[in-house]
Order: sequence, then C-alpha cells, then structure tokens
Amino acid sequence: MNKREFLKTSVLAGTGFLAAKTISANENNFSKNINPEKRHWVWENPDNRENDGQLKQKYSSYYDAGVRGIFFEADSERHFRVANKAGLEAHLWMWTMNRGEKELLETHPDWYAVSRDGKSCATHPPYVNYYRWLCPSKPEVQDYLKNQVKSILEKEYVDGIHLDYIRFCDVILPVNLWDKYKIDQTRELPEYDFCYCETCRSNFKEKHNTDPLEIAFPDQSLSWRKYRYDRITHVVNQLAEVAGSFKKPITAAVFPTPEVARRIVRQDWTNWNLNGICPMIYHGFYKEEVSWIGDAVAEGIHFLCGKFPLYAGLFLPDFKSIDEFEAGVKTAIENGASGISVFGKPDGKILGVLKKYKG
Repeated sequence: MNKREFLKTSVLAGTGFLAAKTISANENNFSKNINPEKRHWVWENPDNRENDGQLKQKYSSYYDAGVRGIFFEADSERHFRVANKAGLEAHLWMWTMNRGEKELLETHPDWYAVSRDGKSCATHPPYVNYYRWLCPSKPEVQDYLKNQVKSILEKEYVDGIHLDYIRFCDVILPVNLWDKYKIDQTRELPEYDFCYCETCRSNFKEKHNTDPLEIAFPDQSLSWRKYRYDRITHVVNQLAEVAGSFKKPITAAVFPTPEVARRIVRQDWTNWNLNGICPMIYHGFYKEEVSWIGDAVAEGIHFLCGKFPLYAGLFLPDFKSIDEFEAGVKTAIENGASGISVFGKPDGKILGVLKKYKG
C-alpha cells in the first residue's frame, strides 16, 4: 500500500546534509552552520517505468526549484543515482513502528502493541488493516529497528534515512477523518489507546507502583503519557546513533506541532536527536486555514530552540489554488521554516513557487 493511501483516500531548508555527513546524528551543533539558502524536499515513490532521461529531466527541474533532497518511499538504486547526478540527496523513507510484514506478524506476534481493551495490533489492527504497530518498549523491537536502519545505510548510494510512522497509533484521528470512519473521538477510546502489553505495564509499574490498566483516567495521567513519549524518543535516539556511526543524516516525518504530536500520537519530537524534522502540517486534515501553517511552524521552531532545522510538510491536495499554495509556503518561511517538504506530485507551477522561496 502506498505510504499515505489511508490519509489520501480519507480526506479527499537549511544546510546540505551531504556536506554534514561528518557530523554525528546525535550532535546538536548541526544547525549552527545553516546556509541562508532555503532547502526544499520532495517525498517520492520511485516509478520504475520512467527511463533515465525522464528522471534526469524531472530531478533537474527539482534542483532548479531549490529542492535539494528526495525522500524515496522505496529502494531504487537507479533513481537514487540519477537524483545524485542532478545534485539531489537520496534518502530512503522507512516505515518504523508500523510494520505489517507477513513474516514479522507470523514469527513475532508478541512484538506488537496491545490496546487498552486487550487487543493486539498483530490480530486486531485499529482503523485499517495495515495499522500494525510494534511496541517500542521491547528490546527485541529496538534491536530489529536498529538492524533495519543499518541494512539501509550500509548501501553506498543511500545518502540518509527518513523515519515515518515513528510514533504510537493515533489515539485520536485528525478531525477531518471522524466522519469518514464514523467515529466520535472527543475522548480517548480504549480500542485506539496503546500500549498496554505486559512489557509496558510491568515497566511502568516498576517505576510508578501502578498498573496502567488500573489508572481510572489514563488520558489524564501525566506520568503514563510521559512513559510513552519517552519510549518513542528512546527508539529514535538509538536509531540516530546508528545513523551517526555511518556519518549519514537522519530525519523524520512527524505530526504538525509538538502539542498535537504529543496529544494524539505520543510523539515528543522536539527531544529527538535528528538532523532535521518534517512536520506534516496538513491544514486540511485539521480543518484549519492556510494561515495555521505559519502558526504550526512557529510553535515547532519555538520548542526546538535551534536544535535542528524544520522543513514544513505541505500536502498538495489540501490547496485549492496555486495562490493558496504560495500563501502556505510564504507563511511557513516567514515563521522560520528552513524550507518546504512537499507531499504530492509537484508540477511546474508548484516548482515555480518553491523556486521563489529558495533563497
């Protein structure tokens, strides 16, 4: 399934990373050398039907518009090398906590997250069939993910890694999806609240003398929330150490603001050791106006405190016109974004707007 098929069907940049390869992913001085040129990114699903000539033309047009890197959904050495020749960095996009491989489900069902009502993602995926979330507390899961990153970054033609689905399952969906799935999520529902597996419960109980299942109002427990924030942060920072050992950068696609990310997917991304972040500021998903993109960027910049660059993720189908898209880009840049990361197929008009904001 394509990376955001669930979302699409439901709702409808700083310094060069290659030049920064000598900097460990967990060193926070990365952003001190930010170049005034704005750096854009494009999320891309490589199409093997395109020949080298077509790829060269496309990727050269991206570069001309100020795009300096591509997050590729799938591994394609040919695409990566053509992108490199056009001056672009080629980073591989990795599904992290959401892993539904048949072999993994069959051999390690115990690795999967368990909801508050006792159902495992291995057998009862929430919302949609491909939502198969691993438990970040399990050492076996952590080792598995580190090995996945290592196997990716060992490839000479892969310039970096881009983490996606690096979070818990959505305990609350973006409001624009409630009608689609006939769900009222004005409160946290047990079937979407994770993880209550034996590992998480025993770890939390050891520290706080309470079984999470015995908390009367788990959505109001600050210590239980923090436990889950820290589990994802621990996974990310372990993966950052792996990336640092290869002297290759690590980035992540995250929920739009620090507050939204913590509240609905237990994602505390301002405390991660990364080289850059791409918040998915998809205003249409939250029934917000284009101006909210700037508000979201400003919030992220404020809480990052210069730790690493922020590239505003914009979802092209959310924009009703090219003028509206330009307004979104403009407010993102004015509020501190180091560039734009585009989800969707950018045409000449979109590239024209990006070009205006590349320096």
